[in-house]
Amino acid sequence: MNNSKDVWVFIEQQENKIQDVSLELISKARELAQNLKSRVGALLLGNSVNDMAHAVGAYGADVVYLVDEPELACYTTLPYTKAACQIIRKYQPEIVLLGATYIGRDLAPRIASQLKTGLTADCTDLKIGDYEFRGKVYEKILYQIRPAFGGNIIATIVNPKHRPQMATVRDGVMPIGTPDNNRQPQIVAEKVVFSAEDLVIEILEQTFEAKTVNLKKAHIIVAGGYGVGSAENFQLIRKLADVLGAEIGASRAAVDAGFINKEHQVGQTGTTVRPKLYIAVGISGAVQHTAGMQDASKIIAINKDPNAPIFKIAHYGIVGDLNEVIPQLIDLFSKKEALH
Repeated sequence: MNNSKDVWVFIEQQENKIQDVSLELISKARELAQNLKSRVGALLLGNSVNDMAHAVGAYGADVVYLVDEPELACYTTLPYTKAACQIIRKYQPEIVLLGATYIGRDLAPRIASQLKTGLTADCTDLKIGDYEFRGKVYEKILYQIRPAFGGNIIATIVNPKHRPQMATVRDGVMPIGTPDNNRQPQIVAEKVVFSAEDLVIEILEQTFEAKTVNLKKAHIIVAGGYGVGSAENFQLIRKLADVLGAEIGASRAAVDAGFINKEHQVGQTGTTVRPKLYIAVGISGAVQHTAGMQDASKIIAINKDPNAPIFKIAHYGIVGDLNEVIPQLIDLFSKKEALH
């Protein structure tokens, strides 16, 4: 494909709300596009989504490619794939990014397959750089960075020969930029005609269940790991979180052990968080977990193993039994709360 150097983001929306991961990617695309001296494009598919185009522009999109059709009211694989591929083929961007959500993980490989290009899934970082292979230098290509082998190494993947370069990116690993409501994007309306074969699936009803845990927006998180020992001991984590007005987090090991459900999981296979304070209790500090919380402003680690890796990234460490330490902290913060 002959291509522009533009960086595109697929805008995921549900219930007339743009998903955070798309806004995160718009901000990252702005950074990549500046390096490439190109524009940021947003691919917005849906029905009655015109108003979202200006919101996407406020976060950094220069051009919004809009396909507003009744057939796109709810996400289904075939019509969304057809619309995306048609627009990408027409404008030939350099890079296409999608969120690593259930929609992005369904849509991205189908786009990549039809366009005969590569795809890197579940990236945690993206950069622009040069790549040399067999004496040939490919300039300013996308470094697609993701954990591999269970998080034990960080792999950098490149796609030097095929376009567009495509990646899905995990929710929460990149910050959302500050919107500028004075930015006015160029809006390019496109028409896609769907056949009966594109519409073989009909959505009869959609039900959305509100999340009861919002780790991404929490200012304070108290998280427990396998070292907490049991679901019963997790009640101490809950009590400390209640006193601090915090959300409850957990490592994957704690979730796998059945101490708490998966919506509380922090880490590579859970939620990436950036709270002001992260209290890690009984968490060893494996890279799979720390990758999801190491950008917290302050980290306090509580572990009875003085050699636990978590202490290497913690700002403050307490070596001790959580059954002794946590009640003391609860008592301390309860007394301070009572003074206010």
